[in-house]
Amino acid sequence: MDLRIFTEPQQGATYDTLLTVAKATEDLGFDAFFRSDHYLHMGGVSGLPGPTDAWITLAGLARETRRIRLGTLMTAGTFRLPGVLAIQVAQVDQMSGGRVELGLGAGWYEEEHKAYGIPFPKEKFARLEEQLEIVTGLWATEVGKTYSHHGTHYDLTDSPALPKPAQAKVPVLIGGSGAKRTPRLAARYADEFNAPFVSVEDTKVLFERVRAAAEEAGRSADELTYSNALVVCVGRDDAEVARRAERIGREVDELKLNGLAGSPAEVVEKIGRYIEAGSQRIYLQVLDLEDLDHLELISSQVQSRLG
Repeated sequence: MDLRIFTEPQQGATYDTLLTVAKATEDLGFDAFFRSDHYLHMGGVSGLPGPTDAWITLAGLARETRRIRLGTLMTAGTFRLPGVLAIQVAQVDQMSGGRVELGLGAGWYEEEHKAYGIPFPKEKFARLEEQLEIVTGLWATEVGKTYSHHGTHYDLTDSPALPKPAQAKVPVLIGGSGAKRTPRLAARYADEFNAPFVSVEDTKVLFERVRAAAEEAGRSADELTYSNALVVCVGRDDAEVARRAERIGREVDELKLNGLAGSPAEVVEKIGRYIEAGSQRIYLQVLDLEDLDHLELISSQVQSRLG
C-alpha cells in the first residue's frame, strides 16, 4: 500500500509552505506529493495569501526534491489547452528526472472560473476526452514525426510533438464516480483510477466498473492501479484527534465516517478495509499544512504498520 500526501493549497498556502511539506513528505518516506489544481478557496476560509499554480509549484518542487513522485489530483481541463499542458508536464517531468504523474479531470468549480475570467464550457466531458487523446498522442509520437488532431473542440496540424517527457510514459490518472463515461475513459487512457472521498462499499463498486470497462476494451484490468483519496486526521489520543479536527473545521465523527480519522490503530484498520476493496494506493488529504507533527505521526505509526 502506497501512502501519498495530497494537499489543497487554494485553501491558503504559500509556495514555501508547500516546499516544506514536500520535503517532509520525502524525508518521512511517503511515496509522493500531490496537489489540487484550483484558483479559488472553498468554504469558510480566507484563502490568504492567494492561489498558487499547480504546474508552476510542481516545477519548483521538481528541482528541490529527489525521490518522491509529483502530480495533480486533478489538473482542471478547463484551465489549459491540451497542447500547452503536454509541453508543461513534459518539461516538469524532465526537471524532476522522470517523477511526474498527470491527474486530469474535466474541471467543475464554476466560481473560480468566474473569478479569474476562465471560460467554463457547458460540455466539459467531451473536451476532456479530446484532451486526453491529444496529450497522450503528442507524447507517444516518435521524434521526427508529426501529430495532427482534427476534433470538435481542438485542432492541431503537423505538431512536432515536442518536448518529450523524461519517462517513456507519464502515468495518467483519471478519477470520479461516474457510472459509464468515466470508467470508459479510464479503460482507454488511464494508468491509475482514483476513487475520491467515497466509502469502502462505494470504492468496491467503482473499481468493479473500471475493471469491467477495461476488460471490455480488450485491456487487462490489472494493468491499472486502483486508488482512493481520503481526508486524514490522526492523533495519539482522542484529545489530539479532536484538536486536529477543529483546526480543519471538521467534526471527529464525520471524519471517522467519511475519511481516515482516529488513533493510528483505527486508521490502519480502516485502510485494511480499503485494501480488501481493491485499493492499492491512498492519497491522504492533509488540510493543515502547518502541522508537520501530523505527518511524522502518520509515517511512524500508520505507514510503518502497513509494510
